[in-house]
Amino acid sequence: MNLLKAASFIQSHQSFYLAAHQSPDGDTMGSCLALRAALLAMGKEATVVCPDPAPKNLAFLVGVDTVTGTNGIEPPKEAVIFVDCADHKRTGALQATLESAPYQFCIDHHGTNPRESKDGDWVEEVSATGELILRLLNELRVPITHGIAVALYTAIATDTGNFAYSNTTAESFKAAAELMQYEIDLSELNRILFREMTLAKAKLVAYTLGHMELSEDGRLNLCAIPESVLNACGATKEDCEGLIDDLRDIDTVEAACILKESDGVMRVSMRSKRVCDVAAVAKRFGGGGHLRAAGCTLELPLKEAVRVMRNALSEALA
Repeated sequence: MNLLKAASFIQSHQSFYLAAHQSPDGDTMGSCLALRAALLAMGKEATVVCPDPAPKNLAFLVGVDTVTGTNGIEPPKEAVIFVDCADHKRTGALQATLESAPYQFCIDHHGTNPRESKDGDWVEEVSATGELILRLLNELRVPITHGIAVALYTAIATDTGNFAYSNTTAESFKAAAELMQYEIDLSELNRILFREMTLAKAKLVAYTLGHMELSEDGRLNLCAIPESVLNACGATKEDCEGLIDDLRDIDTVEAACILKESDGVMRVSMRSKRVCDVAAVAKRFGGGGHLRAAGCTLELPLKEAVRVMRNALSEALA
């Protein structure tokens, strides 16, 4: 069982890098920080590394101030655990350094994961990697603290869209119920994670809804956001989170796609409701993800990238 392999990997090593993916979300960051706290409690060394800064709305997580970026990472520790990384490429500029570690393991929930870590991969398509980390800590018999509980609840809640997405299962609710025993302030946490936005994000929402392009009899909704617009709004990467949901939520839409121009490449996010496998579309272009939520990167000019994605999603809808 891969849970037992993950527990054995941790017990066999003393010092760890816990690798979060680029453009970190609540699942990768919450899972990494919960695992870090557990490893420290076991008397081990653990550092969370991420190529991008944690979003401001995750600043409440215990240990987030210790996350190390590309400028602070030293030669690899004894072992690396890739956490919520659909593949090693998701660690961006840190990939080469992390892959030079003598021992490597991956804990992830993306079905497209290629299972490429040297010493094994625990890949299980649950609602969030946070679910797997909770199981792992219970297997290791590490006491769950308030900080760990908040981090894992954040991981599960954000990746299920506050328990609203199709990946939500009975096990998701069981995990949340277990974590709620540790005095989580649910109303405050929901406000921070799901009820607030910056002015820059409000401007992006307005742009996205004003420039969306419906096709396929309203079943496909697509919007491209030039880098100049992001700069004009004063937007950060985290301000772009959730924009795709506004496109998908229109009643006729089955599949939605946002293309964000950044540093000469197009970063593509896709979502679907019932029948379109966006993970398969993403995989065609070197990306990955889930059946209903996936992404990829295109090294194409904006107009060409839009054409390519519209054609690919139209084929998938057909």
